[in-house]
Amino acid sequence: MTGPRRDPDMVRPYVRTGGQVRARDDVRLESVVIAATGPTDALGPDARRVMRLFGGAGGGLALADIAAALELPPSTVRILVSSLMDSGHLSSPVAATGHQPDFDLLQEVLRGLRSLV
Repeated sequence: MTGPRRDPDMVRPYVRTGGQVRARDDVRLESVVIAATGPTDALGPDARRVMRLFGGAGGGLALADIAAALELPPSTVRILVSSLMDSGHLSSPVAATGHQPDFDLLQEVLRGLRSLV
């Protein structure tokens, strides 16, 4: 062996998340997050890697896409994104409320779909 192994996969998820073991309940793998502007100097290395994925793009990314791009376990990415949301570096678009279709309309659509089968 020529020296110490410097494999990023050798870092335990507990270390990557700064000791956090749970993500917020509203952060799921299908959740889409958007980066906010601001300094990222004080962030840890993995949090900076997450933020670099947004690199000037105005769109959002799903947590599953972030996990795949960084080759990190999804559970670790959930915790990283959760802490970045808490610090204001990431946000999740809020779904519009109050614009739900009428129940009768949904029943009619369901009847129509069943008649096609």
